[in-house]
Amino acid sequence: MNSPYVLVLYYSHGGSVEAMASQIARGIETITGIEARVRTVPSVSPDSLATKEAIPEAGPLYCTEDDLRHCSGLVLGSPVRFGNMAAAVKYFLDGTTNLWLTGELVDKPAAVFTSSSSLHGGQESTLLSMMLPLFHHGMVLAGIPYTAPELSNTQTGGTPYGVSHYAGKTNSSELSHDEIALCQTQGKRIASLALSINSNTNTDK
Repeated sequence: MNSPYVLVLYYSHGGSVEAMASQIARGIETITGIEARVRTVPSVSPDSLATKEAIPEAGPLYCTEDDLRHCSGLVLGSPVRFGNMAAAVKYFLDGTTNLWLTGELVDKPAAVFTSSSSLHGGQESTLLSMMLPLFHHGMVLAGIPYTAPELSNTQTGGTPYGVSHYAGKTNSSELSHDEIALCQTQGKRIASLALSINSNTNTDK
């Protein structure tokens, strides 16, 4: 039997979202009994004939439908694109109709995260945009509670809707201590919820 895992699924252009995904995975791995599985999605090309190799040259593997189908929880990340999720993330989610038809993601916990180049560049609306298709899949969305002290103290990113990062105009700002703590808190929370839901589901059977 495969170990339960939380899928950390993201698209990153400048590296900030990738760095957040790594910290979220670190938080997940602190919870005994569940693993982090980090996956990404390919970029979308304006050339309709363009294709990508099945395996990226570097970094995590591309996410498959089975990675999503068998996860115990999901943490989804995207950079801000005009107050919305990136096209690559939207394109991947648009291809998950089979999972929606069979209800295979229903009742699984999920969370979202993002990064923007300006402090008020649409972080919260981007987080909300990523939540919408997850609601349609019947997932249970979980944000970050204010019991996390960094949420009240942060001078950079961080929202109750999900962790965020202020990358700066040149996308050169490293994750702040508060952002790192919130990434790990979010990972821990989804991992704990996934184990709790799985335990209750198995008890009911």
